[in-house]
Amino acid sequence: MAKKKFSKDWIHQHINDPYVKMAQQKGYRARAAFKLSEIVDTEKLLRPGDVVVDLGSAPGSWSQIARERLVGPGGVIKGRIIALDMLPMEPIEGVEFMLGDFREDAVLNQLKELLGDARVDLVISDMAPNLSGVSSADSARIQHVCDLALDFACHHLAPDGALIVKAFHGSGFSQTVELFKRHFHRVVERKPKASRVKSSETFLVARRLKA
Repeated sequence: MAKKKFSKDWIHQHINDPYVKMAQQKGYRARAAFKLSEIVDTEKLLRPGDVVVDLGSAPGSWSQIARERLVGPGGVIKGRIIALDMLPMEPIEGVEFMLGDFREDAVLNQLKELLGDARVDLVISDMAPNLSGVSSADSARIQHVCDLALDFACHHLAPDGALIVKAFHGSGFSQTVELFKRHFHRVVERKPKASRVKSSETFLVARRLKA
């Protein structure tokens, strides 16, 4: 009974969520679009000409925001967006999509081949692992996903590039922040307005790789 009530409450909250309504009006695939939009505006990131890698991209709302920001005069996309997810994603004009699990070496190598020698200006990751409800196991999964995004960024970002990842407050969070600070000159937490108040999610923005 409690579970049924919870589902009804969630559906009611979702339907009446102003960001869900705005996403529908603007043609975004998810309300998460507004999270990235606020972060890149605050941090003054994403300009025409940038090379962007979107990890855990499905359903595609973050790639949509990236595409909007890379469109130059005349509606031409200047730059490159490579999106990757283990779930299929409906095509977005100007976005190169790869189907695969980022945690697998073979998929990671394929992504590296696609990039070639290009340095990445921005890595964005809205990835979140499937959670079991066992806090210690879930913390380890979340840390692992953040570590993978960090490792990729360290090898492929331009010196003044940036990394945005979704993280969660709780066990292991402070260690993740410390690890990011070891590799970047500036690391800040961002909690966008579109992020639900009750959610423990936060976004780490890391800028300028250390030598």
